[in-house]
Amino acid sequence: MNTRTIVSIVVVIAFAVAFFAARFYAPAKNVEQPIATVLYSCNAGKTITAIYYQGVSKPASGPDQPPIPGGSVALSFDDGSTMTLAQTISADGARYANANESFVFWNKGNGVMVLENDVEKSYVGCIAIAPESSELPQVYSNSAKGFSIRLPADYTIDESYKYQEFGPNKDISGVKFTIPASVAAGTNLSTDAYVSVEEIPNVNPQTDECSAKLFLENEMATSTVVEGDTTYSVASSIGAGAGNRYAETVYVLAGTSASRRTCIAVRYFVHYGVFENYPAGAVREFDNPALLAQFDSIRRSLVIVQ
Repeated sequence: MNTRTIVSIVVVIAFAVAFFAARFYAPAKNVEQPIATVLYSCNAGKTITAIYYQGVSKPASGPDQPPIPGGSVALSFDDGSTMTLAQTISADGARYANANESFVFWNKGNGVMVLENDVEKSYVGCIAIAPESSELPQVYSNSAKGFSIRLPADYTIDESYKYQEFGPNKDISGVKFTIPASVAAGTNLSTDAYVSVEEIPNVNPQTDECSAKLFLENEMATSTVVEGDTTYSVASSIGAGAGNRYAETVYVLAGTSASRRTCIAVRYFVHYGVFENYPAGAVREFDNPALLAQFDSIRRSLVIVQ
């Protein structure tokens, strides 16, 4: 075999190696990563999972027009169907639609409006819910009151609840979530301990401060607590009577009245008997820090539609 032939063979082998390396070991193409995945709870127990993608905006179609958004949303419905919609121009929220606009998914804050031929039909009252949690597997969503919240298993729900400690004609309406009897069993904790979400409507943001003072008559102190992007006005009180204690703490979402003219509060109510009054060994003292930590987790899962 002459030198020229050997060189040709080497070149062919090198080309083949490069070809197969490029084919099988080339870097993967860039795949757009989602910017958010949100689960929505809708009326009648229906759900939608939305995966949002930002995309790249396109130039405006005219001098007085905004850029054309390049985002999209991939939707999965509780009946197993899926759909991917392109983002469209919207002056309010993020709007997504199919090519003929017969199906529109319109995200406005923590709420979503789903239009089928311009009508809310299959999915109504959809509200974002906090990410799934093994500690809080139960989901409660109320489109009329505009909020969703996660709860431990077996908490009971009372939608007719009213806080009545301010006296006649001063009730505060809300939804109450009461602990299961198993939490209090064998302890000095009463089974009526609860967390509630309450609202005071028609607050004038110009004259009335949305604070804990609106929800607790005999507060011991009022403070401001900031957790992430949420600011609370917080106050506590404790009442006593016939060997019982009634501890209350309210977390008021400061600023909710500015957009809704409604003040929203989360109330902790902990009723227990004075441990020293029980016969020795009759009950064990309930774990107050653990109960409050669970109440904190519930409160932090609250999602409000602004």
